[in-house]
Amino acid sequence: MTSYAAPVPQDDEVGVAVIGAGYWGPNLVRNFLTCPTAWLWTVCDLDVDRAATVVGRHSSIGVTDRLDEVLADDRVEAVAIATPAATHLPIALAAIAAGKHVLVEKPLALSSADARTIARAAAAAGVVAMCDHTFCYTPAVRRIRAEIADGNLGRIQYVDSVRMNLGIVQRDIDVFWDLLPHDLSILDSVLPPGCETVAVSALGVDPIGAGKACVGYATLMLPDEAIAHVHVSWLSPVKIRNVVFGGSERHLVWNDTNPAQRIATYERTVDVANAGTDEQREMMVQYRTGDMLAPALSETEALQALVREFTACVRSGDTPLTDAWSGVRVLEILEAVDASRAAEGALVPLATEPR
Repeated sequence: MTSYAAPVPQDDEVGVAVIGAGYWGPNLVRNFLTCPTAWLWTVCDLDVDRAATVVGRHSSIGVTDRLDEVLADDRVEAVAIATPAATHLPIALAAIAAGKHVLVEKPLALSSADARTIARAAAAAGVVAMCDHTFCYTPAVRRIRAEIADGNLGRIQYVDSVRMNLGIVQRDIDVFWDLLPHDLSILDSVLPPGCETVAVSALGVDPIGAGKACVGYATLMLPDEAIAHVHVSWLSPVKIRNVVFGGSERHLVWNDTNPAQRIATYERTVDVANAGTDEQREMMVQYRTGDMLAPALSETEALQALVREFTACVRSGDTPLTDAWSGVRVLEILEAVDASRAAEGALVPLATEPR
């Protein structure tokens, strides 16, 4: 009979613990277990039986309900926090104080001020702080980011997004805080430098009497006469995930519910040229129609790409795409959305603080 030695962590593998075994924790556990640059030591949850169920009855991964045990474990270099949002700030700060790198489930905190506290604490301690904006790591969003960065779309003129489905109506947050972070984090990750939101207008309604907005519209004003508009809803009979990126050279359409053709780029734009003198100007409009391209995309799991980037940044010291400051920016816009809704849709300038 052939015997096999039990696997042991390698020098380049980052020792990890997952804190929280509820809704998102099992996904993190599964992806860290299959990540070649991570070694999962412990799963921590107030319900030890639930943590044990997540790791499996034949697993050698430790389970505990003691956060202090996890933070005192020298084998654990980084923690992934998948607990209720109200606990993100104290757990993240405790982990950072213990010298641990942190990956925090979205939202990074309940307010931009708390999120900023996490980001600053991580910077002061010299550890990586990353927000789990998983959508930013999908093959489609990676391709969109590359198309924009390479200048293939030209100057971004507008973004139009629809994110809707039937439920689930949340008990503690409205549709903006439930669905809008996905689009905000995506825009934050793909739009070029200098194309950040400068003001926000938002309206929401509650037609079913849920006590919170179930359908909403948010408009983000961008520099250079550009604009982004996002429609979110819990009340659609069908699931829709469509985004149009309008550029001066090309348009890109992303339909996330169509795996056969998630992305298509169109060489269809409008050119406007001014001719004449100051006294008499003639506006000339030209329509350009060209080819449509539908690139092939790999169907890789976004969360696996995210945990690999997290562990890579722990080793290299590089800044991850969705670092803590990206979580801060998303929360700043969500707070501006709330302020605009309170002012019946008035345009609210985005107040950002320096790092």
